[in-house]
Amino acid sequence: MPTSIPAAWQPVLAGEIAKPSFLKLQEFLKQEEQTHTIFPPEPEIYSALELTALPDVKVLLLGQDPYHEPNQAHGLSFSVRPGVNTPPSLMNIFKELKSDVPSFQIPNNGFLVPWARQGVLLLNTVLTVRAQMANSHKGKGWEEFTDTIIQALNAKQERVVFILLGAFAQQKAALIDNPVHAIVRAAHPSPLSAKGFFGKHVFSKTNTALKERQRGEIDWRLPDL
Repeated sequence: MPTSIPAAWQPVLAGEIAKPSFLKLQEFLKQEEQTHTIFPPEPEIYSALELTALPDVKVLLLGQDPYHEPNQAHGLSFSVRPGVNTPPSLMNIFKELKSDVPSFQIPNNGFLVPWARQGVLLLNTVLTVRAQMANSHKGKGWEEFTDTIIQALNAKQERVVFILLGAFAQQKAALIDNPVHAIVRAAHPSPLSAKGFFGKHVFSKTNTALKERQRGEIDWRLPDL
């Protein structure tokens, strides 16, 4: 079993990583690394799982694949490292939060680790990408791996709120059939589709759904760094 997969997730993922498809994915990544730069750096591929253990997950905020520009991706969907300019999609998330959650103020950074530490699993469906080539690792095997994670969340008997932004993420609703959970849908916050994201109250709806099942709300506020 890859040692970089956190111990708390290994029982859930043991069957998946033993499959030929996962072994083929690992071989693909080894070949890619020989001739291309891969994001995020290898030690951070599983950062979302490291920061948010399965028993602690309250919310899944599902992204597609990592940022593909230097110094951005660090293993959490939508998040960027401190000191990196906030990407347009994340800035639109912040704008919606400011109008949706009265206490939220737009921070001077896009570092979302405080959300992860509260139980927000910031997962991409594809966990790696070739530099400067969005979606370049799509269809190589990560989707089966992350589907297994979504199915494990679906099996939980404490409510998880699944935030599915955009058509691609919303396809994963087919994996979520446990009535204890809640799904919050909206368009992707990309500038190309943000008109269907703004005003959908994604974040207040998430907290309402958590309160309905006596799960603690997420404090969406982020500190300046």
